[in-house]
Amino acid sequence: MLKVVCNSSPLIHLAKIKMLEILENFFGEILVPEAVYSECVREGGEREDAKEIEKARWIRVVNIQDEELKRALNVILDEGESESIVLALEQSADLILFDDYEAREFARTYGLNITGTLGILMKAKREGKIASLKEELERLRASGFWLSNDLYARVLQEENKDS
Repeated sequence: MLKVVCNSSPLIHLAKIKMLEILENFFGEILVPEAVYSECVREGGEREDAKEIEKARWIRVVNIQDEELKRALNVILDEGESESIVLALEQSADLILFDDYEAREFARTYGLNITGTLGILMKAKREGKIASLKEELERLRASGFWLSNDLYARVLQEENKDS
């Protein structure tokens, strides 16, 4: 199995569209730093997505060690994004799940492999785990996930090439 670190956005948005379990299906276990878990569960309060994330026993919270690197990254990124990058580096992760463009760019500078919520849904479609990528994208948008019309069209165009 791949060693995968996840930031809060993919967890929250996949939980909102009732697709959180796809991460367990693909990766078995997901590692998250404390800041991400706190953002998803503790700050999520009574929201349904927060409860789903809290119940997922295959999500493992791991404390980071390199506080100095975290502080340096915090100049630009939020705490969860910073801790996710540090954790991915410390754990020699095979993959990091990020949606935020700036966080993805920073992760690339450290040589990390990246995908996000859209990449997970595209993989689910390719592997026959969802019937319609378009329907899932619509549900994602309805849940509050920001997706430009251009990116929406490109994702669907990519799906059609793979079909």
